[in-house]
Amino acid sequence: MTKDKIGWKTATAIVIANMIGTGIFTSLGFQLVNTTSTFSILLLWLLGALMAIAGAFSYAELGTFFNRSGGEYHFLSKTYNPLIGYLSGWVSLTIGFSAPVALAAMALGKYLEPYSGISSTILAIASVIIVTIFHSISLNTSSKLQNFTTALKFILVSIFIISSNFIVPDTSSLDWSNRWQLEILTPAFAVSFVYVTFSYSGWNAAAYIVDDIKDVNRNLPKALIIGTLVVSIIYLLLNLVFLYQSPASDLVGQIEIGQIVAISMFGEWGGKLISLAIGMMLVSSISAMICTGPRVTQAMADDHRLWSWFSLHKGSNIPVRSIWLQLIITLVMVVSGTFEQVLLYSAFVLQLFSALAVAAVIKLRLSSASNSNYQSPWFPLPQIFFLILSVWVLIYILFSQPLETTFGLINLGVGCAVYFASKLLFKTD
Repeated sequence: MTKDKIGWKTATAIVIANMIGTGIFTSLGFQLVNTTSTFSILLLWLLGALMAIAGAFSYAELGTFFNRSGGEYHFLSKTYNPLIGYLSGWVSLTIGFSAPVALAAMALGKYLEPYSGISSTILAIASVIIVTIFHSISLNTSSKLQNFTTALKFILVSIFIISSNFIVPDTSSLDWSNRWQLEILTPAFAVSFVYVTFSYSGWNAAAYIVDDIKDVNRNLPKALIIGTLVVSIIYLLLNLVFLYQSPASDLVGQIEIGQIVAISMFGEWGGKLISLAIGMMLVSSISAMICTGPRVTQAMADDHRLWSWFSLHKGSNIPVRSIWLQLIITLVMVVSGTFEQVLLYSAFVLQLFSALAVAAVIKLRLSSASNSNYQSPWFPLPQIFFLILSVWVLIYILFSQPLETTFGLINLGVGCAVYFASKLLFKTD
């Protein structure tokens, strides 16, 4: 049976859909609490963009070198040792993808509940199940859904950006003073950067589905780099639009930034329509993460007999059982409503594994092991830049959120226990 595979356009759409989600429509309100200079805000998002692009360069090299789905799980298993890779896969399985899917689904429910009269929880559950069914049928069906929902996302973003050129607001949050010189040295600037890194997460999405991409050596780097560049430009423009179109007093500390700005730009009814569109836009984020996440479980199932039930069926390239395992974990989070805390305590370990993966590029180059068809430009500057910012984020999270960091480390401890239990039960692992 011939496996159907996706091209660079769909792979790029998956990267974009993973990146543009709840973060860009919520982060600005938290940043404005203590960071008011427009220069400071734009610098935060520019640093996030450069960090994501540096990561995309690195993952493109790793993906074309190892040439297998699974992302950090496979990269770290081969570069360091199987335990580190396993722990990365464990984190991805338990919280790395399921929690963001749950977050996007619940946000979708909140946006659509006023218009549908249906409970937000029911809408969240239904959206995840329906999208999961689409991704369980075939890659062709999955690709069509992803391309369609990503197109809707582009339409929404374009409406904001283009309309802002023709609508002059009464008041604005733009502040071009020299206050940024003081703000970038404050702890608040570091706090804001954590929100930015969350908003940019997803730049590595295509590296999780290497096995499903045609001509990986050409299309994986293309998807990762183009997708990240496009989203970076969109993020910078959207933040300018949000700051230009609404006064800071309306935005500070608020979560529904997109809704507030839409009402300011288009009036009450226009704002409601845009809010409805934002809710529908989240389908794209849900779809992209449902597509990428199960590939980690699939890779683990191929390597560890404990997870073998979740491996591919013969002649298929759809990890159906892994997809539905992620669905179950996601639904538990949606129903329990505890996923936001899970995201907080996962932040430390997720950033840690991304940093280890980027460092793997340096390790491979220094050992002369890398013979990838694609090699990161300007090596090792992008990798060093990524690692410096990662250390900054990790230190900040460690000291500012010790409880959540401890929970994250406990999760790693459980992963270690499962790994060694698997080694004892199945000595061939």
